[in-house]
Amino acid sequence: MKTRFLLIALLLTCMSVAPVAEEKLPDLAQLNAMAARFAPTPLRVDTARLSAGDQQALVKLIQAARVLDTIYMNQLWSGDLALYKKLQTDKAPLGQARLHYFWINKGPWEDLNEFHAFIPGVPARKPLGANFYPLDLTKDGFEQWLATLSPEQQEQGKGFFTVIRQQGARLGIVSYNQEYRADLEKCAALLREAAALTDNASLKRFLTARADAFLSNDYYESDVAWMDLDAPLDITIGPYETYTDELFGYKAAYEAYINIRDDAESAKLAAFSQALQRIENNLPEDAQYRNPKLGASAPIRVVNEIIASGDGAHGIATAAYNLPNDERVVAQKGSKRVMLKNVQEAKFRTVLISIASRMLAQRERADVSFEQFFTHILAHELMHGLGPHQITVNGQSTNPRQQLKELYSAIEEAKADATGLWALQFMMDHAKELNLTSVLHNGPAAERQLYTTFLASSFRALRFGSGDAHGKGMAMQFNYIADRGGFVQQPSGAYAVDFAKIKQAVSDLTHDLLTVEATGDYAGAQRMLALAVIRPNVAQQLAKLANVPVDIEPIFVTADELAPEPGKQVTRHKGKSSNSRRKPRRQQ
Repeated sequence: MKTRFLLIALLLTCMSVAPVAEEKLPDLAQLNAMAARFAPTPLRVDTARLSAGDQQALVKLIQAARVLDTIYMNQLWSGDLALYKKLQTDKAPLGQARLHYFWINKGPWEDLNEFHAFIPGVPARKPLGANFYPLDLTKDGFEQWLATLSPEQQEQGKGFFTVIRQQGARLGIVSYNQEYRADLEKCAALLREAAALTDNASLKRFLTARADAFLSNDYYESDVAWMDLDAPLDITIGPYETYTDELFGYKAAYEAYINIRDDAESAKLAAFSQALQRIENNLPEDAQYRNPKLGASAPIRVVNEIIASGDGAHGIATAAYNLPNDERVVAQKGSKRVMLKNVQEAKFRTVLISIASRMLAQRERADVSFEQFFTHILAHELMHGLGPHQITVNGQSTNPRQQLKELYSAIEEAKADATGLWALQFMMDHAKELNLTSVLHNGPAAERQLYTTFLASSFRALRFGSGDAHGKGMAMQFNYIADRGGFVQQPSGAYAVDFAKIKQAVSDLTHDLLTVEATGDYAGAQRMLALAVIRPNVAQQLAKLANVPVDIEPIFVTADELAPEPGKQVTRHKGKSSNSRRKPRRQQ
């Protein structure tokens, strides 16, 4: 029996790394259609209000962000950078189409198609462990090797900031500062130059601490400094999310977001942070799992994105993020929520309005609201900081990420979605006593807009594909709520919300997801994710969205103008763009 399972595992491994047959690859027309699912969207951001020192520092930060593209592509696949260089020399139309789509995905596999290849001569699918582990290493093989190590080495092996490499006959642990030394030294030097130019003390401290971390591989102090960052230039740069590691979800990928803070919007939303402990105390889960004392703070930053790179700039564009992921920092300082407002506006305008017009019943469409779209994304990020973080399983202290392994990302994204809906309803119900009436609309009209906008946005996320943690998590949520009558398909095929059932369905879903995380229930997570499928009736409706972009392709116009890349021609993009100089849109 054991030999048979080993053979099956070996065959599956071979299938995953075998090059895709060239006759199955998309041709020029197909590639252009695939790329058209990402609507080119120029991002222009007004930098005139920055101090002279910050304007000079910004150029260095843009350059540093671009270095992380190189590191991320190295993390994705050992052959990624060489393939990118080769594609740049192919001037034929097909070659240029491949290069364009490669850059959208940052590799030869489609984010929207479960990471299947669209370029010849590469593995048929992205390796589950990316380039964090040896290509032929199985989950069982890794865990058997891990069991031979000391407890300290085991933590390093599973740590965010190490890769596993074959060293002779054995596996070995290599720290990020060794594996990516040359690029990290280059990036650290640029951060130090930016720190010397800025006149903001908190930005200077963060950039210096993060430069040190790139070379020491110890990110704790710089994560603390990032939590204290209070500057017009709002910067996130480093190894954070673990989505790229599909084998275990252990390894952090490098990314960067270079943003300008919107002070007015940030101040307005700060009131939400004050409600978090009250929300935690009332979460629909067993009281024993609630955290009686959340982290020290939960700052909210509304920003406009100048450039994103690395893990933050492939496939579906990031709309918001909640960091850091180090539980020590979260326990001490809380976590920060960053809302990329110009990106969210572009997604709403370019994608969501068109989806609503095709997928929702006629009377529902008027209730699709940017305010509720924006507010739910905020609630989603806030809820990443609530619920189970440090848990006890079989008498041992651990956390949901380690217990749920590769299932964690999809479960956590679904938990943040569902709990975000539940929390917004809770805040609407208690808006006056929570002092939220000035920033949160409540009442029947606001509730209709909240749930209807979420329904429309669920179709947006379903199109991300099951290879994406958000897409997989949304498929599970959609079917769970539909099975309980919260979402209803009408005879015309269009969808509507059943307001008599939606609140209980969301509460039940929130309870189940929180409980899976609180108990570290891997089997329970598997059972929930068994719902993560696109059912035929939904697929039939989604086919109506064939000519609607799945997402945006950000064109970083301001970044290219401020810090042109050598040999790259800056394109002057015309037409609609996201521009921070425009007054924020507020829908009632």
